[in-house]
Amino acid sequence: MANIKSAIKRVEIAERNRLRNKSYKSAVKTLSKKFLASVDQYATERTPEKEQEVKERMNEVYSKIDKAVKRGVYHPNNGARKKSRLAKAYKRKMGIETPAAS
Repeated sequence: MANIKSAIKRVEIAERNRLRNKSYKSAVKTLSKKFLASVDQYATERTPEKEQEVKERMNEVYSKIDKAVKRGVYHPNNGARKKSRLAKAYKRKMGIETPAAS
């Protein structure tokens, strides 16, 4: 353990930030899994209700990623990559062609 007052404070702040970052990262993972599950359900049974659910879940996970980037939990490029991968998975399940695939 640190002896210097400023070092002790830095340890406390680092721990506080670690716990905050952990909660954001956990929420992003949970929302991502729920989004991908709803995409799978919509791919098997295409109903307007399931499509609405997919869009709501996409908005939720995008919002949480953006908030994590804003708070400094994720680097902006990391957040953009996560959103891009989710969109790519959605398009793959829906049979939508991406520019790179064509």
